[in-house]
Amino acid sequence: MKPGEMDTEIEHRLSLNEDSMVLAEPEPQRAAVDHLRVIYQLTTITSQSASSAELVGRVLDLIFEEFKPERGVIMLTGSTPDAELEPAAVKYRTPPKDEQDAKIHVSRTILRSALRDSEGVLSSNAMTDPRFKSGDSVQRYQIRSAICSPINFRDKTFGAIYIDSSIANYTFTPEQLALMNAIGRHTGLALANAEAIAERMHSERLATIGETVASLSHSIKNILQGLRGGADVVEMGLGKDDLKIASGGWDILKRNLDRIVSLTMNMLAFSRQRTVELELTKLGPLVEECAELLEARCAEREIALIVDSDPEMPPIAIDPNMIHQAVMNLLGNAVEAVEPKTGAVTVKVLFHEVLPGQVGTPTAELSVLDNGPGIPKDRLKWIFEPFHTTKGLKGTGLGLAVTKRIIDEHQGRIRVETKVGQCSAFRVFLPADLDSRHDPSATAEDKPADGFISRL
Repeated sequence: MKPGEMDTEIEHRLSLNEDSMVLAEPEPQRAAVDHLRVIYQLTTITSQSASSAELVGRVLDLIFEEFKPERGVIMLTGSTPDAELEPAAVKYRTPPKDEQDAKIHVSRTILRSALRDSEGVLSSNAMTDPRFKSGDSVQRYQIRSAICSPINFRDKTFGAIYIDSSIANYTFTPEQLALMNAIGRHTGLALANAEAIAERMHSERLATIGETVASLSHSIKNILQGLRGGADVVEMGLGKDDLKIASGGWDILKRNLDRIVSLTMNMLAFSRQRTVELELTKLGPLVEECAELLEARCAEREIALIVDSDPEMPPIAIDPNMIHQAVMNLLGNAVEAVEPKTGAVTVKVLFHEVLPGQVGTPTAELSVLDNGPGIPKDRLKWIFEPFHTTKGLKGTGLGLAVTKRIIDEHQGRIRVETKVGQCSAFRVFLPADLDSRHDPSATAEDKPADGFISRL
């Protein structure tokens, strides 16, 4: 039947007929308390549901608990304004016998009326209600009573709630219709909030992506300029058959290749979630290996790099690859921070049965100290944020962010001590309790670890 042939005259008041009756209604004060209880439960549901699908499912469960219908469905609009309503949650009191029995046929006339007028519709006896005369399903399922209420918020309609019952000599009441309308409005408010949060998160995500792209573009551009400059010097030296000039250009190329490798590795570490694969590892030899990788850079700038490691320190459970990257970031930052010829970087590795002045389990301490210019007070709170750098064009702003994440994933903590114009110290504390079984799947989310910042 075409839409134009359907009944368009809808009565929203309850019309009782000879073969239907309203069961005894509760005393008004008790009914008000029951309605308040339902609204309180609904508020809890809407505040705790993580998604629209979870929300409508839990709302429909609440409706079945309170209204005792035979069948129910919550229909929501599609992604486009002119999209048809689609079932988002369906529930039966008695499981359907077959596929045909599982279908819930909702009268288009009543549905459109509820959506158009933003007012719920109640039918006391659907089998004799002229509004249902176009639906064979009403006769087949012997539907006695039905409620259809819109889900809306302000001027936006999200869908509708429909329930029906085939219990003889029973009908839903006007009070139940009013409660269903309230449920529809609360659900609409929750869906509107979820939609607003999704839009805000999308906007924030786009803004973050824009900032990330801009920062990366700036860093990559600087590195490419260095590569191009080094390539030009190499080309000039080869053209003049002068290996000394070409060698100088190659040094420029190598430095910028190291920078782009470091940027790429930090990007990979920052963007993906990795599982911490713990191994019993001696921290001293790992730090010494990192120092060896920086010897050439230190020699070029005439910087002293000293490793002070306790040779008797027992191995601790760490992911050696991840800690290696964190140490390289800290050492690389320190080497870049100090002045050529007068600069000095010291790495200390200590084992504490218990940290001084504290009560706890054994801890490994790794400290990187330098005699650089220190960190200005206004930049201290940003040093662990991605794409915030204190090294100007030399930095990418990812090293300390990646280091902080690695330390957190090891359930450790990092502390910064600095004195402007004189020195800085980054102190890393890692759990070293050999008697406990460390869960490799445990991360900082299970036990938060903060980055402490202080000034000397």
